[in-house]
Amino acid sequence: MSTKAAQRTHISLTSPFIMEMWVIIFLVEFVKGSLLVALLPVYMENILGLSVTVVGFAFALQYLGDNLFRSPSGWVMERIGFRWTMTSALLLILVAVGMIIYAKTAVTLSIACLILGIGTSPLWPCVMTGITELAGSTKSGSSGAAMGAVEMASLAGTGIGPIVVNFLMDQGGQSYRVAFLVLLGCAAVVVVVALFLPKRISSSGTHAVVRDMQGLGGAIERKKISPLESIKRTLHQVRTTLKVSRLLYPALFLQAFAIGLMTPVVTLFARTELHVSPNQFSLLLIAGGGITVLALIPAGKLVDRIGTSVFLNIGFLLAAFSLALFSQVRWLPLAFIAVALVGISYALILPAWNAFLAKQVPKGERGTVWGLFLTLQGSGMVAGPVISGRLWDHVGHGVPFLMSAIVMLMLFGLHLLIVHRTKLKFKTS
Repeated sequence: MSTKAAQRTHISLTSPFIMEMWVIIFLVEFVKGSLLVALLPVYMENILGLSVTVVGFAFALQYLGDNLFRSPSGWVMERIGFRWTMTSALLLILVAVGMIIYAKTAVTLSIACLILGIGTSPLWPCVMTGITELAGSTKSGSSGAAMGAVEMASLAGTGIGPIVVNFLMDQGGQSYRVAFLVLLGCAAVVVVVALFLPKRISSSGTHAVVRDMQGLGGAIERKKISPLESIKRTLHQVRTTLKVSRLLYPALFLQAFAIGLMTPVVTLFARTELHVSPNQFSLLLIAGGGITVLALIPAGKLVDRIGTSVFLNIGFLLAAFSLALFSQVRWLPLAFIAVALVGISYALILPAWNAFLAKQVPKGERGTVWGLFLTLQGSGMVAGPVISGRLWDHVGHGVPFLMSAIVMLMLFGLHLLIVHRTKLKFKTS
């Protein structure tokens, strides 16, 4: 049978790599969501008596560690493979959770949060690189459904983690200790699962250990040169092979910036402007996040069939409209409609956006390029909350959502320009 005939039409969502990464992403986001959303803010302030400023600084270190080490971890992954990159990094999460359990000072907790961020940094470069390489072994080269599946795992972990931890903390007694031990157990399971990851993915199989002969030769050659020379060659290869529109770089920042604008104020807005009860707020989260999670895989499969452009255009416009609507509503039923529309828009955007980025990544140094892309994207997540807080305090409570809607319109325009310029390049080449 020829190579082309042996190729699958689409990435199998039940392939070992996808299933393993699904479990890893779910559990890592479960641990992170539990710590950052539910457990640490209460534990650090109420139990350890630390100020809110210290809590914010510790969280900033977590985001900083995650973003700063994404590109280096992608570079390391290209050299030692998925298995050992992920296993080594995920061990740091285990260390970080262990440190948090016994930490009593702001310095120790801040260092633990930094280590947690470093430990999570290879997660998305590795999964995006793996899916991109798996897509290269299919006839269509499409990755929308697989991207939707991993985004679903991420959102599910982030949502379920705080719910479980809140339940454990409501039990009284040694509730904090029990919650921490549960998270420690999850971190240990993640390390074990990482040991089953392939070393590398080749075009001929999901768990092939060695890539093509050119990749093998490159790996042998890299062993003979110094790390500094290897980094120089990597940077040169990235510069020469990465042929993307310059407009992609601000688009990467803005995509996460739009989310970062909403994240720190959505709870405050629901309480102060909509006057919802805790149960009503949980229903709001389900209306938005639940719809997103349920729609991600179907949307991803449609992205594989139809392409990314239609979904991104509709998603950006729908997100802009629904966010602007949410910023103005004060009637709860209308707020539910606005939140549901936001959820639908993100179900359209997330798999299509990741599949769109996958097409921009060159075959050489995929891990490094994905790390670069995700670092730029993550910087928007760092900047968004800072600006959001100032807008909330000094301009108005609905302004962060209006700003996020404006960013979505900017993304719509940037996407149109990127696609237009790409088509012109193909015509002229």
